[in-house]
Amino acid sequence: MPTIRQNQVAELVRRHFSMLLLEQGRYIFGDGPLVTVTEVRMSPDLTLAKVYLSVYNTDNKQAVLLELEDQHPLLRQHMAHRVRHHIRRVPELAFYLDETLDEMERVDHLFKRLYAEDQMGQAAGGEEE
Repeated sequence: MPTIRQNQVAELVRRHFSMLLLEQGRYIFGDGPLVTVTEVRMSPDLTLAKVYLSVYNTDNKQAVLLELEDQHPLLRQHMAHRVRHHIRRVPELAFYLDETLDEMERVDHLFKRLYAEDQMGQAAGGEEE
């Protein structure tokens, strides 16, 4: 379970990295994908930030993560400039793909298909809920 300080630093990194992507995203990715920071988890010693990203408007999501990895030194430098008054050391950034929304969409599509094919069954007493 994360400590209060881990949560505080994670929120600080999430907020500032989101703003950084908003400002620098066009230079990194061009006009294609939309990248959103969904969550940040900090290591207990606050030296590593696991940044979970949702990527929209592209089929090749792994290429977006590779592009971020290529720009890692520049992104870390910009982060250092943004958070220098809040934390002593800027954490290393590790990027992970958050596929939660994709999975939710896939499951929703499956449920809609099951309802359309009338395979969901009936509730007790013959009434649908």
